[in-house]
Amino acid sequence: MNFDDTPQEAEFRAIARAWIGANAPKQYEEDLRKSSLGRTVLKNANILEVAKAWQKKKADAGWACLHWPKEYGGRGSSPIERVIWSQEEGPFGQLSRMFIIGHGMCGPTMMAFAREEHKRTYLPPLASGEKVWCQLFSEPAGGSDVAGLRTRAEKDGDDWVINGQKIWTSGAHYSDYGILLTRTDPTVPKHKGLTMFFLDMKSPGVEVRPIKQASGASDFNEVYFTNVRIPDHQRLGEVGDGWNVSLTTLMNERSAIGAAVSTGFHELFEYCSSLMLDDGPAIEDRAVRSKLANWAVKASGLKYTSMRAISALSKGERPGPENSIGKLVAGSMIQDVATYALDLQGASGVVSGEDAELAGRFQAMLLRAPGTRVEGGTDEIMRNIIAERVLGLPGDIRVDKDVPFNKIPTKGR
Repeated sequence: MNFDDTPQEAEFRAIARAWIGANAPKQYEEDLRKSSLGRTVLKNANILEVAKAWQKKKADAGWACLHWPKEYGGRGSSPIERVIWSQEEGPFGQLSRMFIIGHGMCGPTMMAFAREEHKRTYLPPLASGEKVWCQLFSEPAGGSDVAGLRTRAEKDGDDWVINGQKIWTSGAHYSDYGILLTRTDPTVPKHKGLTMFFLDMKSPGVEVRPIKQASGASDFNEVYFTNVRIPDHQRLGEVGDGWNVSLTTLMNERSAIGAAVSTGFHELFEYCSSLMLDDGPAIEDRAVRSKLANWAVKASGLKYTSMRAISALSKGERPGPENSIGKLVAGSMIQDVATYALDLQGASGVVSGEDAELAGRFQAMLLRAPGTRVEGGTDEIMRNIIAERVLGLPGDIRVDKDVPFNKIPTKGR
């Protein structure tokens, strides 16, 4: 692996650093530096509005969605330039998380399967943050088993009529558009009867219900479809080929989430460096140091695994399963880190919110961590991917793989 910039990369880094230094919303820098998983709060400001303003400024200067083609609102940059930008953007990159689904999942799917006129119409405002997109996949009966979904799409003239329910849809309550996976043929095996569309989230018949989380936030939503009409020209891919289309979304989802997951280690180390226990500084306690050393090794492993992917990108190669590994390790690690931090806080660890120690940073982290381990594929799904596609181990037995979907037994029968 080569960690040094080439002359061209060094020049790009200098230009990016200068532009960010001159244009970033520095009045929010302190709040963004203090943010952590499950907790990003800006004083006296709406984070969505701030994020949209920053994204629009980047787009106007040619710094939005760097790796996208210019005609779709990007810059046409190389993958490694995208990584460099992310490194230089630093805490202001937290604002981009509001668009991670649109930029990291919906956009690539639209680029691969939408009509050219739709790409040129919908992708530039997606890149600039003017329009926010969500992904409508998971259902009460089809979470990790996406192909088990039951939302129906039935053809009616030039339209498709949608009825059903989605759940755990991130950002649906502030999204303008979404990509939707439906079942169009229940008489064939479950992976073969799916079709994907994109739709306006303000369409008649779409109802969004935010889900109140344990943390008090409402990042996820239930979405109901009642006789929602979608024109056939908004179909992505062929009828019945939705599974193959969805694989593009899912691969980009795991890459986007895996690359963005924090471990919480740096926050814990900083906390232990200033914490006083009954018998002295926490950082000098043997038990604390043992825990920190263990997590330091994991964090370092994740860092250099990510560096391997960056090095491959710099050479124009396709990286391997690094992001799946990163998501699997970091997801459980951040939950363990937050739990240990609350143990160190003692009785005060039961208090959350602004009145809590460190304004509830670790409380919010702990309450959000389970969602990280589920979204983009559960730990079990990640282990299956690594086992089957990386290590070449035999796949799980799937008894319903070739059974028509309407013949698969359900509890109601």
